[in-house]
Amino acid sequence: MSETKAVPTVMIENDRVRVTEWRFAPGAATGRHVHEYDYVVVPITAGTLRLVEPDGTRDAQLATGQPYNRPRGVDHDVINANDHEFVFIEIELLENR
Repeated sequence: MSETKAVPTVMIENDRVRVTEWRFAPGAATGRHVHEYDYVVVPITAGTLRLVEPDGTRDAQLATGQPYNRPRGVDHDVINANDHEFVFIEIELLENR
């Protein structure tokens, strides 16, 4: 488990969405968490994120500008497996709060 934490910066938050920029130094991690809302991730940089999930660990290759979405309930730790900073924008859909 990484001791370096990824740095979140909330850019927008209202009744419908929360937009957060996540910056990961090499080896930095979010820490284990469970998503409360459906969300979309838009990578700003390309590279590999290591996902530590209840069923094991896997690497995800992300491309700049190629979004993906996940439902609420995702349980994982996200770790930057690159030797460079990794950045993505996370958009959480809060309408069902």
